[in-house]
Amino acid sequence: MPDPVRISVDGMGGDFAPQNIVSGCVQAASEYEVQLILVGIESQIRAELSKHSAIPGRIEVVDASEIVAMNEQATVAVRKKRNSSMRVTVDIASRGDADGIISAGNTGAMYATVKMTVGAIPGVDRLPLATFVPHPKGRSIVLDVGANVDCKPDHLLEFALMGSVYAEEVLSIPTPKIGLLNIGEEEKKGNDLTKETFPLLKNSGLNFVGNIDGYGLFAGMADVVVCDGFIGNIALKSSESLVETILHVLEKEIEEQPRIASLLTKYFDYSEYGGAPLLGARIPSIICHGRSSPKAIKNAVRVAVEFCRNNVNERIHKRLERMHSDNSQQLAQ
Repeated sequence: MPDPVRISVDGMGGDFAPQNIVSGCVQAASEYEVQLILVGIESQIRAELSKHSAIPGRIEVVDASEIVAMNEQATVAVRKKRNSSMRVTVDIASRGDADGIISAGNTGAMYATVKMTVGAIPGVDRLPLATFVPHPKGRSIVLDVGANVDCKPDHLLEFALMGSVYAEEVLSIPTPKIGLLNIGEEEKKGNDLTKETFPLLKNSGLNFVGNIDGYGLFAGMADVVVCDGFIGNIALKSSESLVETILHVLEKEIEEQPRIASLLTKYFDYSEYGGAPLLGARIPSIICHGRSSPKAIKNAVRVAVEFCRNNVNERIHKRLERMHSDNSQQLAQ
């Protein structure tokens, strides 16, 4: 049996930390072959651990005296709070004492901390957040959903390649279909970014199926849907809000037919999918929803373990090298 994957977890990140973080980690350590390093204010972390009757032996606690607030400016958090739970969590992995990183804290601060401390895989310029959206036949990967508001066509090409590798390794899709999120399916539709990205994807060697509009996003027309973080975040938050609105509108019917709620939860509950991987980071880094439940944290640990076990980063690196080599050969001809 292989050694457990070691994951460092920001125990103070998120709206319901440390209780939900600790509870999710206890569940994960009970179910998966994983060694967890819980980072935060030690007295608070241990107080939460004491509430669990059966604590797995694979949980270590590391003290960190500061907390990055959810509304804190990313640059301030990175430069001034060097002993924050987020920074210490990332530092542990950066020096080789953990294989992966998880935080439900401030997304901007987490992105900046990982980019500055851990760095990117060679050949990667931007780190996109990738998440799953459901469709009738399964689920698709959408990236970027918020890490990079302004992107260039080359960035979206990188996102497509990394998303393709992730779909192959995590969703076991041999040749993932790649779509470009746009306002219509026609090739000439869109803004300057999508118009310039289209030919890059078309000539990339990836299984590019063209533009995907908002309808196609949840229809399974592509396995990997690429966009900039501005559009992706709006699409993600809008879909989450819509599900919550439907649950509210159907509240009476759900009380009479609980199966309706379970079906909606199965397909649309973000906690089922854990966290969003920050693809392209040198060390697998998972960013969770600020409102993450214990179940979401547990599943984020599962995602991190799968990411490490499947050597996703190594495969992304090799594919990027091949793509850059092919591009160089084409320019030389």
